[in-house]
Amino acid sequence: MAKSMLGQDPESTAAVTMLKRAVELDSESKYQQALLCYQEGIDLLLQVLRGTKDDTKRSNLRKRISHYMDRAENIKKYLDQEKEGLYFVDGKYHKQIKIEDNATGFSYESLFQEYLNETVTEVWIEDPYIRHTHQLYNFLRFCEMLIKRPCKVKTIHLLTSLDEGSGQYQQSSGLKEIKESLNNHGVLLKLEYSSSIHDREIRFNNGWIIKIGRGLDYFKKPQGRYSLGYCDFDLRPCYETTVDIFHNKHTKKI
Repeated sequence: MAKSMLGQDPESTAAVTMLKRAVELDSESKYQQALLCYQEGIDLLLQVLRGTKDDTKRSNLRKRISHYMDRAENIKKYLDQEKEGLYFVDGKYHKQIKIEDNATGFSYESLFQEYLNETVTEVWIEDPYIRHTHQLYNFLRFCEMLIKRPCKVKTIHLLTSLDEGSGQYQQSSGLKEIKESLNNHGVLLKLEYSSSIHDREIRFNNGWIIKIGRGLDYFKKPQGRYSLGYCDFDLRPCYETTVDIFHNKHTKKI
């Protein structure tokens, strides 16, 4: 905010300084500190507003105050939502979700949607078991979610293990077909195989890291082809597993 808009009085100068600091902390993902600076800066702007007689300046001040209040409210909502199940590990956010045996309501959309926004352009998936038919379909469903709005995914990296048995052809042909289909949507699938991969991890380039104990394969087999949950994974019973969600310092704005 330009100082000329506010003038040179002490309240104006203090408001500019405080809000500049708030924006800096916000860009560094230091949301708790940023919220405090936004709140103090807004209070200072309100004092300036009360002492301003010019209608044009008052209108501009109201717009600026509204802008900062909206941002502060978004941060407050974010911090409130993260209180439950959120703690710190090595200075980073860590949220844990425990999926009970036979639990429902944990489709990929339900689990990942809040971490996907327009800043997501690249995704890394490490999962040793993208081999069998149902696992290939799981990966396909995950890819379908990634190319929907608001995501703007352009590259998907998959690191998995190679099926060295009779299922090798099915795995390679299935992944080839998925790659071609993604390419038709302007998305590049980069495949890589490792014989030593054990960990399961999903990373988004906006800073979120999701570790699922069972990888993408945490859904149980449907009871029948025409049973609820066959198509809608929110209705599909799950195996017991744990989901750990990390948020590092490089995450873009919420």
